[in-house]
Amino acid sequence: MNNIKDDGYYLQKIRKDLNFINAHMENVEETDFETNEVLQDSMMFRLIQVSENARKLTDAFKEEHNQVPWGDVYGLRNRIVHDYGTVDLHVVYVTLIKDVPELMNSLGE
Repeated sequence: MNNIKDDGYYLQKIRKDLNFINAHMENVEETDFETNEVLQDSMMFRLIQVSENARKLTDAFKEEHNQVPWGDVYGLRNRIVHDYGTVDLHVVYVTLIKDVPELMNSLGE
């Protein structure tokens, strides 16, 4: 693994978390997600990690990938961290099922 903390380093961490989310959310129905606290905690932790690492990407990288809604990536993290007990699980589920795969596509391999 690259020890230099550059865009490549942070992208690798982001992709690892996005792949983890995709692997563990495959075939998970919303009702199952809403009743599985361990899965909720795990997925929200990964979303927080994605946001934390996305903040460390350079402005140049973000400008090159301006199709990514960076503000939304950061905003979800803040909502999870600061409103943890009242997070809308439907919003989190939709993010995991719809937005995470789109983010992966936007960031490429």
